[in-house]
Amino acid sequence: MVTDQTGHTDDADRPDQPEPEPREECGVFGVWAKGEEVAKLTYFGLYALQHRGQEAAGISVSDGEKIVVFKDLGLVSQVFNEQVLVSLQGHIAVGHCRYSTTGSTTWENAQPTFRTTATGSGLSLGHNGNLVNTAELAARARSMGIPMNGATTDSELLSALLAASAADVGIEQAAIQLLPDVQGAYCLVFADETTLYAARDPHGVRPLVLGRLERGWVVASETAALDIVGASFVREVEPGELLAIDDHGLRSSRFASPEPKGCVFEYVYLARPDTTIAGRSVHATRVEIGRRLAQEAPVEADLVIPVPESGTPAAIGYAQGSGISYGSGLVKNAYVGRTFIQPSQTIRQLGIRLKLNPLRDVIRGKRLVVVDDSIVRGNTQRALVRMLREAGAFEVHVRIASPPVRWPCFYGIDFASRAELVANGLDLDGIRRSIGADSLGYVSLDGLVAASEQPRSRLCTACFDGDYPIPIPEEDQLGKYLLEGLERGVAGPAAPVVPAGYGASDALQRP
Repeated sequence: MVTDQTGHTDDADRPDQPEPEPREECGVFGVWAKGEEVAKLTYFGLYALQHRGQEAAGISVSDGEKIVVFKDLGLVSQVFNEQVLVSLQGHIAVGHCRYSTTGSTTWENAQPTFRTTATGSGLSLGHNGNLVNTAELAARARSMGIPMNGATTDSELLSALLAASAADVGIEQAAIQLLPDVQGAYCLVFADETTLYAARDPHGVRPLVLGRLERGWVVASETAALDIVGASFVREVEPGELLAIDDHGLRSSRFASPEPKGCVFEYVYLARPDTTIAGRSVHATRVEIGRRLAQEAPVEADLVIPVPESGTPAAIGYAQGSGISYGSGLVKNAYVGRTFIQPSQTIRQLGIRLKLNPLRDVIRGKRLVVVDDSIVRGNTQRALVRMLREAGAFEVHVRIASPPVRWPCFYGIDFASRAELVANGLDLDGIRRSIGADSLGYVSLDGLVAASEQPRSRLCTACFDGDYPIPIPEEDQLGKYLLEGLERGVAGPAAPVVPAGYGASDALQRP
């Protein structure tokens, strides 16, 4: 076991202890604004995006002459303090909060990444998404003699390849030349000393938006991050678009034709409810999913309760659609986030109670409809049903605001492997028996798509139907620890390590 200087251990992130919920990879934020405290704007932007990644956070700032990067393992509020933010002076910032779907949880893999080009200029980069041709890009980097500097992420690969090409043609042209060869899901925010850039893959799998400040511009993973810094929403960054922002203003170029396939799971779980995606409110979508779920999977019951917080809007919709009273039957501990402290055996046996506890007076003797956003492995729902029965529920009917998750995601969601997905090996009644519910119902894929108000042709629904819009390579070319295996010259995963220390590239470095 390796321990860093804050006392955190790596046990919480071991591959053999997977999270019970789906996890998104990252949140990205960038700002170009003269006369603003861009590091503080970025801090609060990342704070709004904390739900997208809780393993590491970082900010790079440029003052026009040099780039300074500060990053560390932990939550945004743990990594940064007033003293650090005040020291990050400049007018261009790139921010990132990470949940790993490529590479271990190490300081080297925290972002933004930093690279120096052959001409001496710097490049910092933050990436949200997941590439599917990582092995091919790694081979290209090796053929060019590019070192990985101890990092093992597809994001580091992109940084390395951009920096290597920029020496001849500059960052902007290097991106236009490289990105057509990059396959998978990616929203990029990157910067050199004078310019902020943003790019979105041709399918637009992950969200990325552009906002306007009085004295500058902001790009962010979600509109909620624009709201917190007082930026007005301008538009989404288009699939296949590259933006550049500098002293001359904003300019746009295309590096690929758009083929929109936005992730429908953003509406189900990943995005904040106060975010808007493709012109559709996430909260309104979730409420409508609940209404449709009530029509498709009705049941006689006394009370509809959500699994907070992600199940709340759909539960409201289910109550509206069914006419059954809505109530709060579960209390969520607002202060339980990602913890590096392993519970004792006694607490581990209680499972979900670390996060949720029942209101016994509300649920005792009731026939409950319990609305959750999704079932992946079934562990959470199994513990939840058992807890509700122990608290006196007469019946427990589980309703799920998404179709069965039968396929893994290769575009940035850290789902289980297909063998671990409970819906892959069991039919509806088998899943019901597995979690111990009196009945189980899912919203249909058609119902989910209709609630999003997006054409199905513009959505990625691969985790539900196996229809992957971006071709997936052979199994030996995939995997969270692919690059670690390639670095060691072997296939297969490497054990993640959390090193001691924290710091930044270039001008700021701490042992």
